[in-house]
Amino acid sequence: MPIQVEHLTHTYLPGSPFSATAIHDLTLTVEDGEFVGVLGHTGSGKTTFVQHLNGLLKPTEGRVLIDGQDITRKGVSLLEVRKKVGLVFQYPEYQLFEETVAKDVAFGPKNLGLGKDEVDARVRWAIEQVGLAYDDVAASSPFELSGGQMRRVAIAGVLAMQPKVLILDEPTAGLDPRGRRAILSMIRRLHAETHMTVLMVSHSMDDIATLATRLIVMSRGELVMTGTPREVFLQRDTLRAIGLGVPQGAELCRRLREEGFALPEGLFTLEEVRDAILALAGKAAPAREPSPVSAPPAGDASQAAPGKEANA
Repeated sequence: MPIQVEHLTHTYLPGSPFSATAIHDLTLTVEDGEFVGVLGHTGSGKTTFVQHLNGLLKPTEGRVLIDGQDITRKGVSLLEVRKKVGLVFQYPEYQLFEETVAKDVAFGPKNLGLGKDEVDARVRWAIEQVGLAYDDVAASSPFELSGGQMRRVAIAGVLAMQPKVLILDEPTAGLDPRGRRAILSMIRRLHAETHMTVLMVSHSMDDIATLATRLIVMSRGELVMTGTPREVFLQRDTLRAIGLGVPQGAELCRRLREEGFALPEGLFTLEEVRDAILALAGKAAPAREPSPVSAPPAGDASQAAPGKEANA
């Protein structure tokens, strides 16, 4: 289900003294199954951009097509759009409100009018997909969980709606290092197992370097560049000019090359640099184990993963 953005412009409070254009004539396409990292400094327009993809914001100019349908057209059902495109806001745990975890995750599927058995299947599947044990947390209050667990529950609520596209806005914001690693590992596994399209907004180059298959770099509401992580991180000077850095691995690789180490150009993760150093030393890199695969609930086998209406 491709996403096509055509000449998107968004101006807040147009015609007023406080008018501000956050997106300027942005055009791009996201293909099925991609993991796209959306990068930019604060105020670059990242969040404004992704909020157009499920109809939360309407463009001042231009249009957005989801699976060929123009979602900016008058009369388009936003509920139908949000079945396809799930949006997880920054600090999504602030949207939790039900008395138990199971009830909170079930909120979206129930609003779809699904039967009890289907809702229960989706809730169990979604909770387990975010790395929580259903039997341990389903009957608990979400407010008794840790911050990282609450965020997982909020993400499960989106997955339970079974979207084809999952958008995550700064999913690790405010978490401690352990919680951050757990969330990133969960997101990586979800994409690998379900093959759903994922867009992840981040200002962390290191987070996005290990996850994304393609990057979109924004500055002052404009698309600066797009490409694979390797292509983008080679543009170190351009990134620095707009206030962004490069991953630790890319910086380490550059410095080692300057010191005369015969490392390949363009390495950008610490794992790649480690493996290249071991190769220079004539040692084998450690093996990496594949993740186990978990199937979605049988109620809708055609969909890769479940989700909830972002602003429900």
